[in-house]
Amino acid sequence: KMAMKQMERGGNLDVFGTREYGQDVRTQNITAVSAVANIIKSSLGPVGLDKMLVDSIGDVTITNDGATILKQLEVEHPAAKILVELSEMQDQEVGDGTTSVVIMASELLKHANNLVRQSLHPTTIISG
Repeated sequence: KMAMKQMERGGNLDVFGTREYGQDVRTQNITAVSAVANIIKSSLGPVGLDKMLVDSIGDVTITNDGATILKQLEVEHPAAKILVELSEMQDQEVGDGTTSVVIMASELLKHANNLVRQSLHPTTIISG
């Protein structure tokens, strides 16, 4: 009730925004997911590179573990956050493969987006 009264008086609370949908949103999501995957892609495998992470208070962490790298990132984009959560779940359930699962998910989304652009329905893509 308070929020509605505040809106009626022209207060600062604004719950009416614009809703984005369609190919533009899919492209934004794929871009965000790809950015996260590209960050950890170079740490994959036996010759993977270590990453040096410096947090806000100056503590340094050197690792090539995908889960550790993603935990240190301050990800804000909703689609990219899902990849971070995916990595955490992989780490909890299996204890390994965190980098691989993020790269695999990113590539699947890229290819799914290409199929949607070719007018294939998302439900068909999901069913395989």
